[in-house]
Amino acid sequence: MTQPRALVLLSGGLDSATCLAIARDAGFETYALSVEYGQRHAAELAAAKRVASALGAVAHRVAHVDLGQFGGSALTDPALAVPTGGLDGGIPITYVPARNTIMLSIAMAWAEVLGARHIYVGVNAVDYSGYPDCRPAFIEAFETMANLATKAGIEGHRLTIHAPLIDLSKAQIIQRGTELGVDYGLTVSCYQADDDGRACGLCDACRLRRAGFEAAGLPDPTPYR
Repeated sequence: MTQPRALVLLSGGLDSATCLAIARDAGFETYALSVEYGQRHAAELAAAKRVASALGAVAHRVAHVDLGQFGGSALTDPALAVPTGGLDGGIPITYVPARNTIMLSIAMAWAEVLGARHIYVGVNAVDYSGYPDCRPAFIEAFETMANLATKAGIEGHRLTIHAPLIDLSKAQIIQRGTELGVDYGLTVSCYQADDDGRACGLCDACRLRRAGFEAAGLPDPTPYR
């Protein structure tokens, strides 16, 4: 019997790298999909390529969609500053409108072509900085929509969206990935990493990542500038 296939959304960050390792450990033949959506730096896409290779993805594709043309997020609009004062209440300006919906839609398309019945995404509802598209309700709703919207779905080949990190703390994610052999030194989480992938150490993503390694009792391999 051939291995079942899973498509993993791979940003190049810590969470998505852990998802790829989890999918591989579950016995899937993995395919990695990254999306260049107009983000302010390309370091995370370079990281995704490294991670896909290190964790044995059969193929790694980069899809292109320009959300930057709309602005509205500090991750896509150079005129908006990335917050560096620490986590605050409400939905932060680093939220990218419709990003996860668009990424999952592209993943759904490639998964159907591959005959993959499983999509893995590294959303997290614990350390998620207030993003509405990282909640269980969103994942459940998207899975329902996907099975109504695809040929595979209406023919009875159900698509499952896996969000294995959704209830885990950052420390638990790091511990799980370490058990599965993830090299977090290959990943980039910083919202404003430089071209070499060095982190600012001040943005929300950096703060969550650093606190996660501290809580897990593991050394932080992040290169800081």
